[in-house]
Amino acid sequence: MELAPARMTGVDAVTVRPGRPLAGTVRADGSKNAALPLLAAAASLRRGVHLSGVPASADVQRMLGLLEQCGYRVAHPVAEPGAVIVMPKGSPIEVPELADAARIRASYYLVAPLLAACGQAVLPWPGGCRIGDRGMDLHFKVYEAFGDTVLLDDTGYRVLAGQARDRVVLTLPFRSRGASIVAVCRAVASGSRLELGNPNLSPETTGVLAALRTAGWQAHASEDQITLDPPPCVTASTVAWTVPGDKIEAGTLACAIAATGGEGRIEGINGPDLKALAGLLDWVGVPITLAPDAITVHQARTVGGRPLRAIASLAPDGLDADFEPPLMALALTLPGIHLFCDDINPGRHGNLIPQLTRLGGVIEELSPTHCRLVGPQRLSGTGVQATDIRTGSALLIAALNARGATTVSGLDQLRRGHADLPGKLRTLGADITEVLQ
Repeated sequence: MELAPARMTGVDAVTVRPGRPLAGTVRADGSKNAALPLLAAAASLRRGVHLSGVPASADVQRMLGLLEQCGYRVAHPVAEPGAVIVMPKGSPIEVPELADAARIRASYYLVAPLLAACGQAVLPWPGGCRIGDRGMDLHFKVYEAFGDTVLLDDTGYRVLAGQARDRVVLTLPFRSRGASIVAVCRAVASGSRLELGNPNLSPETTGVLAALRTAGWQAHASEDQITLDPPPCVTASTVAWTVPGDKIEAGTLACAIAATGGEGRIEGINGPDLKALAGLLDWVGVPITLAPDAITVHQARTVGGRPLRAIASLAPDGLDADFEPPLMALALTLPGIHLFCDDINPGRHGNLIPQLTRLGGVIEELSPTHCRLVGPQRLSGTGVQATDIRTGSALLIAALNARGATTVSGLDQLRRGHADLPGKLRTLGADITEVLQ
């Protein structure tokens, strides 16, 4: 099979100028948040998995390189852009040193593939976005439930595989997406039955379960419990999975369209996954149509100052925390008193609010994770920095309505989650130009 290497290019900054309302049709890339756990589950299976729709975002491409260091073969079929084939090499490997894993916030997804490949995982503490420490205590309790040994030090952690258990029963104290997915991947790596109480049921979690069903696993999910049973027999045949479209990218583009008073359609995503966001937009006067393969933003009705309440939640059908920053940027254009809360990522407001303040935004911090603002506000263009993925996307939206030119730098952070968000905004008519170094 002829293979093509993955490629990523991009400048560090763009200049954004206000212009006409955004309009048109654009297609969302594959989801980073879905691709990373699917890659972990694929590697944990110990069989070939053909995965299509893999995004070119930096975190996903880095994860593919790390999987190769973990002893897996990753093929990029030339005739299928965005497709990879993940296969076990078959021979035992030594425990790799994965210093580059410190650059990914979701590097903990590598534990199950490492345990499947060599019986132990040695990883640095998660890095990536500067939005507070990634809580790992619950993940460690998951591994201990499987009989694994967890060792910690200042530089990172080590997980030593215990003797495989036929059945693992565990109830999470809160609906953590990361802990739910690592429990599922750990069960796959060990071939164990899993009974997981109080699970996270985000599309990223249920997407992994759906993929595993195609590999013969019996998976059932309710608000109370996920149950997962291994297939009665193991085969070596390759299975085919697809990374779903990026709901966060689609929601960000929807907020950008709404912020400029435009109308447009974002294709390639499961519209119902954006139900919580669509409800908030409709509440403030921006009609949204959800379809099985798209979301359509209609021209805003007369807005009456209804307050926007963007409260991130891990509950089923709750608002994904990654929608909160673009909603904050949108709220700067809307009349009313708007409230925002993200207790899931406690450092995010510390990144986002100072950058919006540089543009002239007036935002009252009620606590490190709660804030409110009164809109609409007039912003003025200046230089701002994308200090994390979602801050970068929110700054692009805010810049579309700022007077004058805004230079958004730090796009290496933005590209960790979106291969080319500025390019998609340009497709919709945004005046965005690259700043050449």
